[in-house]
Amino acid sequence: MRSKLFVIRGEIHRSWYTTGIITTFAGCLLLWSVLSYGSFVEPTFLPTPTLVLQQFLHQMVNPEFWNHVGISIFRVSMGFLLAVILGVPLGILAGTYRFAEALVVPSTEFIRYMPATAFVPLIMVWAGIGEPAKILVIFIGCFFQLVLMVADNTRAVSKDLLEVSYTLGARPGQTIEKVLIKAMLPDLMNTLRLILGWAWSYLVVAELVAASSGLGFSIMKAQRFLNTDVIFVGIFVIGLLGLLTDRLFALCHRRFFPWLEGGK
Repeated sequence: MRSKLFVIRGEIHRSWYTTGIITTFAGCLLLWSVLSYGSFVEPTFLPTPTLVLQQFLHQMVNPEFWNHVGISIFRVSMGFLLAVILGVPLGILAGTYRFAEALVVPSTEFIRYMPATAFVPLIMVWAGIGEPAKILVIFIGCFFQLVLMVADNTRAVSKDLLEVSYTLGARPGQTIEKVLIKAMLPDLMNTLRLILGWAWSYLVVAELVAASSGLGFSIMKAQRFLNTDVIFVGIFVIGLLGLLTDRLFALCHRRFFPWLEGGK
């Protein structure tokens, strides 16, 4: 069994996989405990796990905290959905037709290297400081990456499948709908899963735009008063929410495409 651990793409027993997960998290917790309980780092900068757990339990019964969670979920969902609604069709178009690729891909490649944070001042001018501005930050952080990745997913579909559909008499529109889109769906779901992770990572940036609610706002507010335990709780909750949405995508991938090897 041990020799199989170092086989390229080799399968290992589920217990070994689980052991690896537990070991990683236990190692991080141990290092954190040693540094904090051992007073190697000032509590102001690194609170103990016990203090963070107490703060977490306190926040769980705090209605204001759940309001922050709800508004953050709303902002991430809206920014992500807007990026999907506009980005997926554009990506499919760019991956299907060369003329569309020439129109879309070069400019998108250029803009995607511009950090979303650099757009914050412009967004405040364009959209004000309300909810649309915060959603727009998340949208910009996701949209341009999504277009390029969907275009790559589209181009990855075997050309032989398209040729077979033409041989069977399918029209171009039918080929796109019945063959191209269906063939790219597994990769598209993985792309959306990755982009949703980026949406969560842009949440704190979005909530810098004159926010008075949300997890990012609560983290920044705690930073001003050096309440690092509250900062840790906010970071962990964002991570947990991101993990839950990621696992939901993974579950859907397994249910919708059970024949795919490694569909996790």
